[in-house]
Amino acid sequence: MPRVYLSPPHMGARERELLIEAFDSNWIAPLGPHVDEFERELAGVVGVPNVCALSSGTAALHLALVLLGVGAGDEVLVSTLTFAATANAVTYVGARPTFVDSELASWNMCPDRLAEVLEERKRTGVLPKAIIVVDLYGQCADYARIVPIAERYGIPIIEDAAEALGATYRGRPAGSFGTFGVFSFNGNKIITTSGGGALVSARKGLAERARFLATQARDPAPHYQHSTIGFNYRLSNLLAAVGRGQLEVLRDRVAARRANNAFYREALGGLPGVAFLPEATWGESTCWLTCITVDERAAGVSRETLRLALVDADIEARPLWKPMHLQPVFASCEVIGGSVAAGLFESGLCLPSGSSLRPEERVEIADIVRGCFASSRRP
Repeated sequence: MPRVYLSPPHMGARERELLIEAFDSNWIAPLGPHVDEFERELAGVVGVPNVCALSSGTAALHLALVLLGVGAGDEVLVSTLTFAATANAVTYVGARPTFVDSELASWNMCPDRLAEVLEERKRTGVLPKAIIVVDLYGQCADYARIVPIAERYGIPIIEDAAEALGATYRGRPAGSFGTFGVFSFNGNKIITTSGGGALVSARKGLAERARFLATQARDPAPHYQHSTIGFNYRLSNLLAAVGRGQLEVLRDRVAARRANNAFYREALGGLPGVAFLPEATWGESTCWLTCITVDERAAGVSRETLRLALVDADIEARPLWKPMHLQPVFASCEVIGGSVAAGLFESGLCLPSGSSLRPEERVEIADIVRGCFASSRRP
């Protein structure tokens, strides 16, 4: 079979139709009618009225921090178990990230650890400027606990829902719990615009300011005049057209990923030492990636043994995100806890989870994993 990827793009005829329509209209340059419609349609999906379509999720994180006034010397609390972009954005504004450990119930930011560090910061008299909470692998964090904690100290939340478009928390869409929500439409996400992202907010003024800054902060004048430093962060009309087609099938894409997850649980759940990322009781995950942990002592095989066996069969599988507090570039940053996220990284593996994954590919993956266990028990 051809190479099996972890989470490849999944395109259809509708995306091609809209892309050609945008091309033929000659709206090639950034902005245009498809951008406007994509923002409107995305707002309907996430239940947040104001959307700014951008060139990447990283750009959205950066703008959110700028709009919250985060700057040099400020502290920002960040989920440690995440992709580097979440923490990188903090450094763009000269601030310093402090990493907060995961909880086992969802692998997301631990509310107890968050409360612990904020109480300690209150005693010192200097509170963090913002909190970036990540909805990891398509599952929302526990916002019924996290939001009241942040509100108690008056600290805004940026919800990094890059991996969670289509997920819900107590019936409410991912991306709607912070002052800002952030989405990514990178090629490996649930839906893609090739490269792209979005910043969403219930506050119209903040969204309008985001659009202004993202289009080079051009003042209203017949000539090019700038009173503020801006950024070239807006999404192109061509890519927005693709995004509109992808939004139409979002439910189908999420359903396919959840079906992959259900298959893996049935096929691999009985293996000794294997556990899955729990689906928390408070919502429905997109299952962006299906993730397992392997207890080597109970399993008789390691995470790495499984990964390499899949790689040998031309099947992409990866360890979990390496926590930010273990990354060399952030070695000087403080971490609150850290052992939970570190343990998940050491034992965790992401299995191919794309919405275009074929049944026979799933069977092959499961057979290879089960074969590793069988081999480990041969005399």
